[in-house]
Amino acid sequence: MSAASKSVTILDYGSGNLRSAQRALERTGADVTVTSDRDAATECDGLVVPGVGAFAACMAGLKAVVGDRIIGQRLAGGRPVLGICVGMQILFDEGVEFGVQTAGCGEWPGTVSQLPAPVLPHMGWNTVTAGEGSVLFDGLDSDTRYYFVHSYAAQTWEWSDSDSALPPAVTTWAEHGGPFLAAVENGPLSATQFHPEKSGDAGAHLLRNWVHAL
Repeated sequence: MSAASKSVTILDYGSGNLRSAQRALERTGADVTVTSDRDAATECDGLVVPGVGAFAACMAGLKAVVGDRIIGQRLAGGRPVLGICVGMQILFDEGVEFGVQTAGCGEWPGTVSQLPAPVLPHMGWNTVTAGEGSVLFDGLDSDTRYYFVHSYAAQTWEWSDSDSALPPAVTTWAEHGGPFLAAVENGPLSATQFHPEKSGDAGAHLLRNWVHAL
């Protein structure tokens, strides 16, 4: 199946400007829709879950359009989902911001917490260390930089491959005050902490890799 025949839905749950993600994905050749419609989000070839701002606000918006159920339903059927920025963070068990714990989607174990860095947010271009066998970073050099803007991240990876029927997870790491997860590929569920749609040619390459793998 060519990229041009693949349908991608960007889940609209009130989290920020989605047009840059739409334009970036359209450049891959996919048929891209921005909507909160449950059927469209469930039936498309690939679902993108963006996210900007606070963890708690994103979870509230996601639940308002039953996005957490849509994600779970897709993954149960082995259908691809890509989380971006806070859209990655809400896939974990919980987020802690300003001392407040908020339950996430619980697709991955672990807590999203503030980076132990002297300067926050972590904003700008940074390199990553891609995991072996990564599909997202295939063809991208190790010195390639991606655009980050965040103060919180998952800083440990607690998933046990032995307890899952999914293929082993591929984890990609970056550094800002300490190591944190820059991306995860776990069967049908992938996510990036950085913004591929704002990462120039490198981000376009990564999105193209994801779409072509659908």
